[in-house]
Amino acid sequence: MTTELARTPERNLNLILSAQDVSDRSPAATYLAGLQPTGRRTQRQALDTIARMLGARDAFRLDWSALRFQHTAAIRSKLAEHYRPASANKMLSALRQTLKAAWRLGLMTAEEYQRAADLDPVTGTALPAGRELSAGEILALMAACQNDPTAAGARDGAIIGLMYAAGLRRAEVAGLALSAYDPETGKMILTGKRNKQRTAYVDNGAGDALADWLQVRGSEGGALFVAVNKGGKLDTSKPLSDQAIYNMLAKRATEAGVRDFSPHDLRRTFISDLLDKGADIATVAKMAGHANVQTTARYDRRPEEAKRKAASLLHVPYSRRTF
Repeated sequence: MTTELARTPERNLNLILSAQDVSDRSPAATYLAGLQPTGRRTQRQALDTIARMLGARDAFRLDWSALRFQHTAAIRSKLAEHYRPASANKMLSALRQTLKAAWRLGLMTAEEYQRAADLDPVTGTALPAGRELSAGEILALMAACQNDPTAAGARDGAIIGLMYAAGLRRAEVAGLALSAYDPETGKMILTGKRNKQRTAYVDNGAGDALADWLQVRGSEGGALFVAVNKGGKLDTSKPLSDQAIYNMLAKRATEAGVRDFSPHDLRRTFISDLLDKGADIATVAKMAGHANVQTTARYDRRPEEAKRKAASLLHVPYSRRTF
């Protein structure tokens, strides 16, 4: 794949930057610097993938300003071949934004930028990856935390409760400050993608789990969720990272005997369960921080249940063999 695309450029066009050019010709760095840390990591991986398609070692060694439509069209074709439509389009978005940065830096003309960025989106639909957790699995995860008498047990129970009951992304959990939560009203102010704020209300068991954690954590300012060392001592100066949350969920899943799931699966379950219980989809979209209600609709499992029930209406006259 790399060799094929690397041959696509015109013969006299060199796409690979020399070492001395990297520092002062880096539209990729300019684009990435404007993103939140979690988005920066994802889009850096996307740009690195594209750069390697064109024979560069990474995104910072590719001369993005030298890309023309023949190159970007070949990139789109390869992304469509190897990735789901949603993933391919996210990578194409990173490509377009990097080309825009090259134009803003004066490395491309407006016409060169417009032509190179003029790419049709990759079409097609795919079922959302991942799975919903059952009520029994949520119960088992919470029980695993409650059976841990240490500060980490209280903290992890509160985190899992929030991720399920409020649909938080793990980056949102990691970024929560103690001041973002009002124990009197249960109101929590969240900062999501592109610094968009929304509110969530923590109630029922999730509120109880958070209350137990706050009693352990104390009122000292800083991050809501902090590191706990092996001796059970809290370090309020050290916020829990999103990677630490990922590792914690894997650990609690093993303890609870729950099969593998991703942090996003808790958010998926939050959306699906609310819709199953009759919550208005527009309200759920706002609670999840979705800009488009169609994004929320992708997690609605009610149409699938309707199809399952419809399929059961037909009877195939077949009896199992006796072996």
